[in-house]
Amino acid sequence: MSANSQTPSRRARLIEIVKARSFQVGPEMKLASGRTSTFYFNMKPTMLNAEGARLIGELICDQLDGVDADLVGGLEMGAVPIAAATAAIAHTRGRNLSAFFVRKQAKEHGTRSLIEGLARDETMDGKKIVIVEDVTTTGGSSIKAAEAIRAAGGDIVRVVTVVDRQEGAAEAFAAAGLALSPLLTMSDFR
Repeated sequence: MSANSQTPSRRARLIEIVKARSFQVGPEMKLASGRTSTFYFNMKPTMLNAEGARLIGELICDQLDGVDADLVGGLEMGAVPIAAATAAIAHTRGRNLSAFFVRKQAKEHGTRSLIEGLARDETMDGKKIVIVEDVTTTGGSSIKAAEAIRAAGGDIVRVVTVVDRQEGAAEAFAAAGLALSPLLTMSDFR
């Protein structure tokens, strides 16, 4: 059985895990986008769960089958476990897809890097990049990462989010010249 033929069952299992570990319905909460909602996803319990991490990595690798990419990453903190899981799964499939992350602001000590994970002699220049994110509302976090990556010479070939809240991110990405590919959407949780 090929990896892509297993995608529907992996996706269904990921929805179960997200519902059990990361999805909340209740009083209004403020989101990273600044909006408020009665639906909330705290994806860390899923992303840091062994099975959840594996499923996320596998589903992203399934989406990237046939996509020419060199690196996977995004804005700290949400992208870090996703990028690491994706890189590890890619390696088990014989693919060299290393992880990185973009800091919200450059360190004030050491290398003062905004982009972390590259070796001393590596740059983003000319690299094909996949941006990943845990939850997408307006797309602000991934667009911020995209700006840093583009400024460093990287070419963004895809943006993958674990959950798209379906609140305008696809349109914001299109306006920024980026295509959004969600693993799951808010529709999966209604």
